[in-house]
Amino acid sequence: MILSKGSEIMWKTGWWKAKYKLVIALIVLGVGAMIFTTHNQRLYKAPLAQVVAVENGKAQKETDEFQNVDYQVNQTLTVKMLNGKYTGKEFKVNNTYTKSGALDQRYYPGNQIFLSQLTKRNGHLTANVAGYKRDVVLVFLGWLVIFLLVLMMGWAGSLAMLSVCLNAVLFYFVIQIDLKMQASHAFLTFSILALLFAALSLLLVLGLTKKMVATFLATVLGTSVAMLVSVLVMNLTHHQGIYYESMQYVTQVPRPLFLAETLLGSLGAVMDEASDIVATLHELHEIDPTISRRQLFLSGRNIGKSIMGPLVNVLFMIFMADTFTSALLYIKNGNNWGYTFSMNMSLGTVQSLVSGIGIVLAIPLVSAFAALLYGRKGEAA
Repeated sequence: MILSKGSEIMWKTGWWKAKYKLVIALIVLGVGAMIFTTHNQRLYKAPLAQVVAVENGKAQKETDEFQNVDYQVNQTLTVKMLNGKYTGKEFKVNNTYTKSGALDQRYYPGNQIFLSQLTKRNGHLTANVAGYKRDVVLVFLGWLVIFLLVLMMGWAGSLAMLSVCLNAVLFYFVIQIDLKMQASHAFLTFSILALLFAALSLLLVLGLTKKMVATFLATVLGTSVAMLVSVLVMNLTHHQGIYYESMQYVTQVPRPLFLAETLLGSLGAVMDEASDIVATLHELHEIDPTISRRQLFLSGRNIGKSIMGPLVNVLFMIFMADTFTSALLYIKNGNNWGYTFSMNMSLGTVQSLVSGIGIVLAIPLVSAFAALLYGRKGEAA
């Protein structure tokens, strides 16, 4: 009875009547995508098999020189080939995993796994386990994000998703350009990319409007000034306390790449704050078109003070979450806090500080631009 009344209310309000076709289409799309990814094994060139049975050995205790304890287990997996010339063949492979699961995986019956070094010796197949087949999970999560964005935000959600996809494509091409140039102009290349990111994202989400212009100008100026301040401070201090060698897997000159990474991270934080302030000031202008520039500026500054603290804390928590596991590993292996901070947290701390500078600078900038675009001269009546 309650469900029927709720459905009737939704229908009468027009929500379900307007979106039921979209909901059905998205559900059909999701089901089709899941069916495809669960039956696409023959499209993979890499050997793919399904775990039929598992035999687990006895857990063996391991202790290192720092008294860290872990347990190692040997698995014998009976697998059935799902693609290639050995499709349908069953054989056994070995896998070793630890209870901590830091660098390995435990497998269960029903898992689909990739194999490497698949060979046939003396009439028997042998191979090594290369990892999970994860496309089903990835496709489902991607569909869920699209479904929620489109369902909750409608056309705006679709444009937001489109901007993410286009930015990903743009990022890929810029990476290829950087590799071909051998990172000779890495910071300049990614600075241009940052401008394109901001312009493309704001154009798609906000359109060519006053909100877009104010947000774009504040984002670019706030980020630029923050980067200039950070570069000036680094040069004056001769980069002391910044351990570029702690950047993992870097095969190019690390300093320009670090600055480019800092620029992109700061850009996202500043653009988030600027768009929030501009959206609020736009609503104030819609409510009271006679509001003065001074009132809008002061309102924007007050809004910025309110959201600045939470936004900086969010950046700090993201930074802590990113370095928590590696820092804990360093400490448990006999390293002191100073060395652990230098090798894991120093670069992230610098990036957080630069983003914080950009966030603070963006508040008066975006308030001023929005006031000039929306406000009236003089005081409101």
